[in-house]
Amino acid sequence: MTEQVAAGRAEQGPRPSGAPAEPPAPNYSKRQVIEILAGLMLAMLTSMLTTSIVGTALPTIVGDLGGQDKLSWVASATLLTMTASTPLWGRLSDIWGRKLLFQTALVIFIGSSVAAGFAQDMTWLIAARFVQGIGAGGLATLPQVILGDVVEPRERGRYSGFLGAVFGVSTVAGPLLGGFLVDSPLGWRWCFFITVPVAVAAFITIQRLLRLPVRPRGGARVDWWGATCIVGAASAVMLVLSLGGKEFAWNSVPTYLFVAAAVLLTALAVAAERRASDPILPPRLFRNRTFLVASAASAAVGMAMFGVMIYFPQYLQIVKGMSPTASGLMTLPMVLGMLTASISSGMLVSRTGKWKAYPVAGMVLVVAGYLVLSRLQVDSALPMVGLGVLLIGLGLGLSMQILILATQNALARADMAAATSAVSFFRNLGGAVGVAAFGAVMTNRLHSELGRLAEQAAQRAEQAAAAGRPVPAAPDVSESALGSPDAIHALPAAAQDAVVTAFNNSMHTVFQLGVPIAVVGFVLVLFFKQVPLRSGR
Repeated sequence: MTEQVAAGRAEQGPRPSGAPAEPPAPNYSKRQVIEILAGLMLAMLTSMLTTSIVGTALPTIVGDLGGQDKLSWVASATLLTMTASTPLWGRLSDIWGRKLLFQTALVIFIGSSVAAGFAQDMTWLIAARFVQGIGAGGLATLPQVILGDVVEPRERGRYSGFLGAVFGVSTVAGPLLGGFLVDSPLGWRWCFFITVPVAVAAFITIQRLLRLPVRPRGGARVDWWGATCIVGAASAVMLVLSLGGKEFAWNSVPTYLFVAAAVLLTALAVAAERRASDPILPPRLFRNRTFLVASAASAAVGMAMFGVMIYFPQYLQIVKGMSPTASGLMTLPMVLGMLTASISSGMLVSRTGKWKAYPVAGMVLVVAGYLVLSRLQVDSALPMVGLGVLLIGLGLGLSMQILILATQNALARADMAAATSAVSFFRNLGGAVGVAAFGAVMTNRLHSELGRLAEQAAQRAEQAAAAGRPVPAAPDVSESALGSPDAIHALPAAAQDAVVTAFNNSMHTVFQLGVPIAVVGFVLVLFFKQVPLRSGR
């Protein structure tokens, strides 16, 4: 044990120059830790539900409030501000205190959720969703940081696994809950109201139980210039990923302007952080091997996770003809896989102090899961479908929280908050990149498939006419046939078969893209240096 602690401290190194002074680490009983963990889990539940619950309700919201042209903003507004604000919450909590910042995020989230629920038009709703994302960014990040303050790294694994399980469960369960609320007498407004009591419960729990020492500011000041550049660069990237291919073409002036703005603001952010006395993202973090590997691997994990969560339901609803509720239930193997792997790996890590094998095995499972999904056909058996998402769920459960834990173990406690926020930021950014990349690949392949089917129909008609046979009616495989799943399944049999076949072939390409992404994640985690978890904070 002494050798393990020494190894951990050697990797962590002394407190870096310029880092804030570290207050004495608090000590909690196991019961107190569990109670605090419950509050943190409630907060993460609310933040994750916010980004996933609204998707099912969007058609109803547009029908009630109008504003079809603003539809994409309802979904992307929260994701935009949540991702862009993530790097700020951890560093600001170093200056103003974890508890204050965490409760501030809860207040922002509660107020904006109520405002969204009472929205009278789309502009009102979108504005509330923007603010909601700011609060959700804090609720998604600070629980990891607070857990790092409350529990030493060696014991943190057994608790962090539960946070990872909440992340996966809420992300998948959101669409199910949203569909239930929309169909119930409560209506779509409760998609926003329902998270309020959960957030209030988290606020009360943290207020009553969390007692962290006051962090001495020591003259620390907020790096507002660096914060502005970081948020601006992240916002530009998120805007082009969220709106590209929808509001404007990828090959268009807006795309080039957003990319140019992102590059310029990133360069300014690097310059600002190198000169700032209290940077939001300390440059010293990027000299740490574990932090670099964990950040890059988190981006790959985010791409793999959000890719399957967004596009797997489309396969189920369009190709397999399932209802939204049934397609949601088919994601249960993924949820159970994440839940089981996240909790069990956390406990094993706490028992042994060794962690590298879990993300390595996890990325292998993600590769295997995408390989299974890439072989699905229209008539594939449901057990095979479930096997694919089960493997991905197990792989993500073995990887996500371990990447955070490894980062926290490798850095000085003074840098833990900034590093944790940064790793979470790269995971969210990777998810946004993944959704955009998968979407672009699917759209291009789908249009190609529909064009090929139309050509085949035209050739059959020409051959029939040349042979003097009756010309068969060509199925409508134009873009007008690509409506909702219900609209597609209401098409004539020939047109429906053509569109479903096109979607199935397109999904092959989407899931095939997940394979090299997961392989990249596997290669990255091989570069981790195995440093046993230390027993002191």
